[in-house]
Amino acid sequence: MVGGIGASLLLPAMQSLIHGNFEGAAQKKAYALVGAAAAIAAAVGPLLGGFITTYLSWRIGFLLEVVIIAIVLSNIRLVHDAPYTGPRGVDVVGAVLSVLGMGGVVLGILVWQEGGEAVAALLAIGAIALAGLVFWLARRKRQEKPTLLDPQLFESKHFRLGISQQLLQQIALGGTMIALPIYLQMVLEYNAMQAGLSIAPLSLSMFGMAVLAGRRTGTRRPSSIIRLGFALLTGGMLLLIPIVPRADSGWYLLVPLVIAGAGLGLLVSQLNNYTLAPISEERVSEAAGVNSAGGSFGLSFGLAFAGAIMLATLSVTFTNMAQASSVLEPGEKQRVATALEDDAQVLSNTQLDEQLVGQPEDVQAEIIRINTDARPLALQVALLVPILAGLLGLFNSFRMMRLPEIKPSGSVEAMGLG
Repeated sequence: MVGGIGASLLLPAMQSLIHGNFEGAAQKKAYALVGAAAAIAAAVGPLLGGFITTYLSWRIGFLLEVVIIAIVLSNIRLVHDAPYTGPRGVDVVGAVLSVLGMGGVVLGILVWQEGGEAVAALLAIGAIALAGLVFWLARRKRQEKPTLLDPQLFESKHFRLGISQQLLQQIALGGTMIALPIYLQMVLEYNAMQAGLSIAPLSLSMFGMAVLAGRRTGTRRPSSIIRLGFALLTGGMLLLIPIVPRADSGWYLLVPLVIAGAGLGLLVSQLNNYTLAPISEERVSEAAGVNSAGGSFGLSFGLAFAGAIMLATLSVTFTNMAQASSVLEPGEKQRVATALEDDAQVLSNTQLDEQLVGQPEDVQAEIIRINTDARPLALQVALLVPILAGLLGLFNSFRMMRLPEIKPSGSVEAMGLG
């Protein structure tokens, strides 16, 4: 929890520093480089984490995080601060409502995923808290009191669209990053290292395209680059749908992941700059915080929702296939369906085979068949989450194209980055 709070503070702080220290085209390049750095971290993270988990211990991963933080802190004097001159009052009620709202929605999905109770209550609390937050912020603004965030930020169409696109991009990324590793480890029976290598093309192409876009966008409109990014992201995800049932190794995923990663790279190189460009200097810290919160919520939602959809599909498919089986006896069907719902959804076929020792061979073979047939379908359904997010982002990008472009406020030469 403490680490999550730290990360939520770092993201808006970095965006504010970029906005305060760079202008014009140099600012675009800085945002693109930060996006590229995030992309390469996404590439190295699964590989390094997979290596540590497979060959050492997961505890080593936390130790390495401490080392990385120490390196960052040792160079903190190199960071040029961008002073904040706005009001410093704290909106406690707004903060509580935001936590209850976003937390309630994500927690409700996670509880549903685990088959827990009170799912509807948690989702209702989240929805009511978010509605209450909107009302509270508007009221505080009318009373000219400090607010968690200024509702007037959303009067800018560029900012509204940028936030929504950031949310959708992160939902797509989160949904992809939860569904594919589960598929690789449970269906293809890869260890963490092999799974990390298999999804590396997504992150590596994301990094390469973010760097390239930061250097070569020229006079192209950010909205047109964002439109292409969502088109590539959606196309790559759609290509995975027919491949999933036929894949017997991670190599089958290479081309779709490269295409989707290229789309994500274009998005991370442009979205932050597009969203914060219309914001004045004195309000950019607040806007960056909203931008980061939207992205973090989108990532959490994508992870939770895609995982929940995947497991729910497995549960329904297990039950239907068991009931339709001509091999299982009537008395065994419900027992097998219940067992598969509770256990098999988190087991590979090899692990499941070990659990079936002592069962008749025909029953073992039938349960393995059900397990094998259900999982590709579950992944295909889970991939609908990033596909739908990509399609919505593509639709929004056409709305962005109709808005006038915001001109850079300075020159590359003035920043020394030409």
